[in-house]
Amino acid sequence: MRVAMIGTGYVGLVSGACFSQFGHEVICVDKDESKILALKDGKIPIYEPGLEALVDENVRAGRLSFTTDLKAAVREADAVFIAVGTPSRRGEGDADLSFVFGAASEIAEAMNGYTLVVTKSTVPVGTGQRLKAHIRELRPDADFDIASNPEFLREGAAIEDFMRPDRVVAGVESDRARELLRDLYRPLYLNETPMLFTTLESSELIKYAANCFLATKITFINEIADLCEKVGGDVQAVARGIGLDGRIGPKFLHAGPGYGGSCFPKDTLALVSTAEKAGAPIRIVDTVVKVNDARKKAMAAKVIEACGGDVAGKTISVLGVTFKPNTDDMRDAPSLDILPALQARGAHIRAFDPEGMEEAARLMPGITWCDDAYHAMEGGDALVIITEWNAFRALDFRRVKDLLSAPIMVDLRNIYDPVRMAEEGFRYVSIGRASLPPRGQEDEE
Repeated sequence: MRVAMIGTGYVGLVSGACFSQFGHEVICVDKDESKILALKDGKIPIYEPGLEALVDENVRAGRLSFTTDLKAAVREADAVFIAVGTPSRRGEGDADLSFVFGAASEIAEAMNGYTLVVTKSTVPVGTGQRLKAHIRELRPDADFDIASNPEFLREGAAIEDFMRPDRVVAGVESDRARELLRDLYRPLYLNETPMLFTTLESSELIKYAANCFLATKITFINEIADLCEKVGGDVQAVARGIGLDGRIGPKFLHAGPGYGGSCFPKDTLALVSTAEKAGAPIRIVDTVVKVNDARKKAMAAKVIEACGGDVAGKTISVLGVTFKPNTDDMRDAPSLDILPALQARGAHIRAFDPEGMEEAARLMPGITWCDDAYHAMEGGDALVIITEWNAFRALDFRRVKDLLSAPIMVDLRNIYDPVRMAEEGFRYVSIGRASLPPRGQEDEE
């Protein structure tokens, strides 16, 4: 099958490469000529484990190519996927659909014969119907269908998620569209992947509802963590205790500094806005947004308290700045709230991240970016772990203490065991667990 993927961002590039791995002929389209030239040269614009090798394999096999010529790609395609960005409008919660409708206008001009136009971008409910009317107005003669096929890709595990998904969701309005999408995803039938066909509206809502539920789950356990700190509970024990309940499950019950990334922040805002306009406000999600924003800001105060209530003139060593490990994505990362707040209180920041420093340096000036984790620790008055990269899970504690000016660690991802850290001589502060003094200083406390 011939597929045109409009947009070579995270979703478009991963989806295009994976469809080509299924054996389909895929052309990825982007207006950014420099990006297309880089892709043709084998340079991948994002960090995603396994993606570079997957792209290279399928380009060599002749199944995957890149172009700026949207019209030529669409003319030859059986299915055209719209995978462009839908960021939140500045100062508003609404999704900005200008890129989606811009792509639809160009697709309308180029369609030749029956074409299935599929929204892969995350779009508010009702967008599919609006796109259908828009294209019909531009091309009354066109033979086409609109479908919705939301993505459920986790950054850092996107290829696995595409190849072995929990489910494939497709909103369709005709048998022809249903069968075309069924054929497109036929390789997944070998894994007995559930394929849910529904209406356009339900498909669009499924994506938002899923992300907002997960964001709610994260925010819930974060608030439980705050309660644990006040009453002497252990949030990890609580999370395990409730996660073993099959109705709840253990995933997304990891306390931390708040969610970020490309999906949860904008999708929670968009669903709140959509619900308000529909006259059915979703107060739970509205509260989740507010609590999460406040939480990210509160993490700087946690670091300051661990440093004795003042960080002016102090050096804070930071490990991890991306919103999660195995990605270079800085969008709405908690570090963007935490580190500037520490700088505003007079702290100097030394930081290291395995993949995110180039983008982070553009977003957060005045930080000293280091060559590795231990380089970041040199002369630090406290060590703060913001992102739980695997490289930070087995630090040499003796070396850490030698490099730091004071043995203080603030672990915002609960990587380490508080008892072990006290035994190693650290003042160790984590999330939702008791903060223990270094072994030998209990009486002083």
